[in-house]
Amino acid sequence: MKALVKQGPGEGLEYVDIPTPVPERHDVLIRVLRTGICGTDLHIFDGNPWATRTVRTPRVVGHEFVGEIAAVGPGVGGLLPGQLVSAEGHLTCNSCVNCQADRKHLCRAAQGLGVQRDGAFAEYLVLPAESVWVHRPGVPLDVAAMFDAFGNAVHVADAFPLRDRTVLVTGAGPIGAMAVAVARHRGARLIAVSDLSPFRLDLARRAGAHLVVQAGEQPVDPAALGQEQGFDIGFEMSGNPSAQSDLIAAMAHGGRIAALGLPDEDVPTDWSDISLRMLTIQGISGRKVFDTWHTMADLLDDGLDLSFAVTDHFAAQDYEKAFATAARGDAGKVILDWAPRD
Repeated sequence: MKALVKQGPGEGLEYVDIPTPVPERHDVLIRVLRTGICGTDLHIFDGNPWATRTVRTPRVVGHEFVGEIAAVGPGVGGLLPGQLVSAEGHLTCNSCVNCQADRKHLCRAAQGLGVQRDGAFAEYLVLPAESVWVHRPGVPLDVAAMFDAFGNAVHVADAFPLRDRTVLVTGAGPIGAMAVAVARHRGARLIAVSDLSPFRLDLARRAGAHLVVQAGEQPVDPAALGQEQGFDIGFEMSGNPSAQSDLIAAMAHGGRIAALGLPDEDVPTDWSDISLRMLTIQGISGRKVFDTWHTMADLLDDGLDLSFAVTDHFAAQDYEKAFATAARGDAGKVILDWAPRD
C-alpha cells in the first residue's frame, strides 16, 4: 500500500510502498478515504526539535482521518466491514489511575497516532477496536475527516459555560474557527477573534465571529471592542507568546481561559496579575474519550455547519503541495484524498 512516511531527521516525508498492516484479534483494519493535515503533521514534516525528539522513525504519520472498515479481528464485536469510521488519536493505556477512573484524556502513557505509532496517512490503517468511532448517518466525509480537530475545538468551547458570555479567541486557524462556530452555537453574546492572517480572520467571520482584530499591529483593547470590563471567556488557540499575553491582559476580573495553543518558547507570565484578577486558566489537550465525540455528533445533528472550515483538497501523492498550502496563512483545513472522490 501507499503511505506517507517520516524516514528520519530533517525536513520532508516520503510517499512510498509499505506492507498493508494485518489486524490482530482485537483490531480493526480501515481503508482510509480522506485525511486532514494538522499542525502536528506540519511540525513532523518540518522536522522541528519537538518532532526530532518525539517521533521514532520510520513512522507513518497523520491522525485525522475518515475511512471504511475493511476487516475486523476475531475478538471484535459490534463493528462491521463497511461502517464509516474515524478514531480517537490518543491511544490510552487502560491501566493507569485516570484510565481506570474513566478519565482517559488524562492518561499519561497515551500514544499518539502518527507520532508514537503508525498513523493514518496511508491507504490502510490498523487500530484497536476500542479506539474506533462509528459515524452517524449523513456526516459529510470532509467533516468526518477532521473529527479529531473538531474535537479539540469542542473540548475548548465546552470548558466553560458560554451562553450570554463575551468571548475572545486568539488564533483563527481551522480549530480556532471551529471553536468560534461552537461558541456561536452555544449562545455566546459577543465573539471577538484576533489573528495575523486576513484570510483566517475571514474564516472566523464565516464561522460566526462578531468582531475580528488584526493581531500584531497593537494589543487587543477590550474597550475598543466595547468591553470596558474585559472578556468573560478566552480561547487561546494560537500558541503565539504575544497572543497569549494579550489574551490574559484582555480578560475581565474573574475571567476564564481555555488554552489549547502550544508555544515554541517560554511565555513571560505575571502570576500576581492572574491572582489579583482571579483568572482561571484551563489547559486543554485532545478530547474527552468518548464524551467529546458524542457532543460533536450531537452538535452536527443540531445543525452546526462546519463546511466553511475545509478550503483545499489534494490527492495523496500531491502531499508536498498540500503541506505547503496548510503551512500558509491563507488556508483552512487541507484534506488529502486517499481514494477517488465521488
